Amino acid sequence: MKKAKKNLKAAILIIGNEVLSGRTQDLNVSFISKWLNINCGISVDEVRIIPDNQKRIISNILDLSDKFNYVFTTGGIGPTHDDITSLSIAKAFKIKYEVNKEAYSILEKYYGLKNFNEARKKMAKMPKGCQLILNPSSAAPGFKIKNVFILPGVPSIIKSMIVNTKKYLVKGSTTYSKSFYLKTVESTIALELEKIQNKFLKKVDIGSYPFFKNGKVGVCIVASSVFIKEIKLCDKHITHMAHTKKISLQKN
Repeated sequence: MKKAKKNLKAAILIIGNEVLSGRTQDLNVSFISKWLNINCGISVDEVRIIPDNQKRIISNILDLSDKFNYVFTTGGIGPTHDDITSLSIAKAFKIKYEVNKEAYSILEKYYGLKNFNEARKKMAKMPKGCQLILNPSSAAPGFKIKNVFILPGVPSIIKSMIVNTKKYLVKGSTTYSKSFYLKTVESTIALELEKIQNKFLKKVDIGSYPFFKNGKVGVCIVASSVFIKEIKLCDKHITHMAHTKKISLQKN
């Protein structure tokens, strides 16, 4: 991983009709977001879900790659007719779409000459000059071109190969977080919580999330920041609020 920088932002582009139709439940956003934050100090700031449509892929890639430090796409790099992500990426950046020799060699070795058919050969076609993201699960590599990382859609495969994106990433500032579980309802703490957020504006992001567990109502407050000292100060304010209102509090 390269030298650290502050406030690095990423976007995730989920590509696939099956996700939009509801036939497939997306599991990749939470995994990629958490992995980037914990391992790389990069926060995901936007997520989009679009169909397998070349024009839509091109327009979204150009928009997101211009707005964010990194873009991660999932889906559409398999062997079937509707796997058009690689070609669309090449067209978006006006780069030649061709067989990547290294990818071809990996796939040929994996499948063997007899089973390395035309459909599977398609998975070796990528934008010229891209860098491979190796796949230890099913061989077919993803790739990086400019600031865009192209990954498959299968969650188990992404989990096995995302570590291979790390060498291409610049490390961002580590984000610290602390969770507070209060046995109350949001309306009871809303005004005080807003005052605390305003006090730490631009330094700490405070989220409030109601939950229901074992028939009991509660609120989880999550404080996140790149400044660990600010998290500690925020902790004191939230603890004081809970004590003043006589609300049961647990921390994590």
